[in-house]
Amino acid sequence: QVHVVESGGGLVQPGGSLRLSCAVSGITFRLYTMGWYLQGPGPTRNLVAAIDSDGDTDYAGSVKGRFIISRDNDKNTMDLEMKDLTPDDTGVYLCNADDRTGRDFWGQGTQVTVSS
Repeated sequence: QVHVVESGGGLVQPGGSLRLSCAVSGITFRLYTMGWYLQGPGPTRNLVAAIDSDGDTDYAGSVKGRFIISRDNDKNTMDLEMKDLTPDDTGVYLCNADDRTGRDFWGQGTQVTVSS
C-alpha cells in the first residue's frame, strides 16, 4: 500500500513559522517529484513548492523567499519550512508524490491556519 501522511500543521499567528512534514511509504521515493499544494477556499489545489528527484526546486511566487522545501531520500520524507506566515497561507496543505509517468499519490492534508 502507498501511504502519504502529512503532519505539522496548526494555528499560528501572522509572522509566525511552521514546519510541515510528509512521510511516504510504498513507492520508490527517490524517483518521485514531491510537492506541497495548498487547498484554500476555492476548488483548486495550487502548487506551493516542489522538489524533483535531482533536488531542483520550484516555488509559487507568493512563497518564494519565505518557504523552503527539502527532502530526505533516506527517510522518505519531505519537509516545508514556512516563515513569515500570513492569513493568505491558510488552508489545507497536501503532499503529492508524482513519478511523472502517470502515477501520483496524495495525502489527506494538514490544516494550517494563520490568524491573529
